[in-house]
Amino acid sequence: MIPRLSFSDVRQAYGRTPVLQGVSFDVEPGMIACLLGASGCGKTTVLRCIAGFEPVRSGTVSLDGRVISAKNISLPPEQRRIGVVFQDYALFPHLTVAGNIAFGLRDFTNGERDSRVREMLQVVSLADLGEKYPQELSGGQQQRVALARALAPRPQLLLLDEPFSNLDVEMRERLSIEVRDILKRERITAVLVTHDQNEAFNIADMVGIMKDGRIEQWDTPYRLYHEPQTRYAADFIGQGLFLPGTIIDNSRIRLELGEFAPGTASQWPAGTAVDVLLRPDDVLHDDASAMQATVLHKAFRGAEFLYTLRLADGGLVYSLVPSHHNHAIGEKIGIRLELDHLVAFPRNPPVTPETLPG
Repeated sequence: MIPRLSFSDVRQAYGRTPVLQGVSFDVEPGMIACLLGASGCGKTTVLRCIAGFEPVRSGTVSLDGRVISAKNISLPPEQRRIGVVFQDYALFPHLTVAGNIAFGLRDFTNGERDSRVREMLQVVSLADLGEKYPQELSGGQQQRVALARALAPRPQLLLLDEPFSNLDVEMRERLSIEVRDILKRERITAVLVTHDQNEAFNIADMVGIMKDGRIEQWDTPYRLYHEPQTRYAADFIGQGLFLPGTIIDNSRIRLELGEFAPGTASQWPAGTAVDVLLRPDDVLHDDASAMQATVLHKAFRGAEFLYTLRLADGGLVYSLVPSHHNHAIGEKIGIRLELDHLVAFPRNPPVTPETLPG
């Protein structure tokens, strides 16, 4: 199958400053992909190169096998059949909701245009608001209008540039799930750019973690969380702390908490010093366990506490514990490990309470 979008070894720079350094990924038809990373990592530049707003210095951008950008090729944005949903919605305040959706349907007959607008209003659950103006709508409703306007011309590809960043946390999560449902129902291929990993995981089938103009890992959300391939990906996704360990052999690794079967650790010889990633859901509270840890910090999250625990030798771990287990700072509690995915990296300086995030 030919990918809907192929972004192949693309390099771009602003003056002498490199922004993209050989970025490659494919997006299959019907897939929702996401570029996830901190500000300045290059993710928005990727989107602009796909849309035709930026040229590429080398590499190729192809849509359904047709090259639309290369060193000496740049198909104009209006000829690419790519829809874009911007961060600030970019709605026309003097047009109604229906007028905004109809704006890109110049090649439709009047009857086709009216029918498509009604269809899009139904798709985004705004059927009764076609005659309203953008300023009369909530932020979530405005974002739905922007989505409907981008989808109305039936683009081959939809780009979403930080589409929920202007919304509050609750609305952002709810709308991200709604948008995924709409895109899947309409069988739209899409690429989302965001710095919010919860947003990325809510929407995307595949996620690329970007750093310094490169993709660190292109994978499913599940594998990014449980099987990060680089230390940066492990640090960037989710929460976790590292414990020092030692490779015993190809099938065992020793931690303070016991011996475990390694995941990535088997690539190193016996005796290698490594750091092993433990997620909060790897460390379980167990009153019957002889293994003890001291509560150093606690964060109440409603249904659960996130405890920071100090082990006997000074190592630190996180643990998610149901909130009816309300332990005091300084109290010792029993813990046990459930390591379905043990991930190790070469040894880094140890984590101390002073270096914990936040």
